[in-house]
Amino acid sequence: MPTKLEKVLYTAHTHTTGGRDNGAARSDDGRLDVKLSSPGTSGTGTNPEQMFAAGYSACFIGAIKAVAGKMKVTVPADVAVDAEVDLGPIPNAYGIAARLKVSLPGMERAAAQALVDAAHQVCPYSNATRGNIDVTITVV
Repeated sequence: MPTKLEKVLYTAHTHTTGGRDNGAARSDDGRLDVKLSSPGTSGTGTNPEQMFAAGYSACFIGAIKAVAGKMKVTVPADVAVDAEVDLGPIPNAYGIAARLKVSLPGMERAAAQALVDAAHQVCPYSNATRGNIDVTITVV
């Protein structure tokens, strides 16, 4: 059974036309306005996997900062996450897998790993994907 939100803090609204093939997506506030094209084609737009990778990595950095405050740990100013999202067939459908490579320059490795492990427990993308897709998170 899915976990219900205790309270809605924010709702994103987008309108998408055309899908991956020469489509477009725009948020109601205009802050997101992108052309879409299929992965591996010569199209000029982005694709859902790239947007998922960007969203997951940005959200994960937010989770790192949130748990760091509670753990009384300073997050390096140059924290970065390189995200890779794979698209491929699964039985009778298509699926994705994700890999996050987290860089916390200057942090001791055990402290960085503890921070990343804690962030993985609170990140909304991690919670949404847990048990549903293969996710690998590595401290680099």
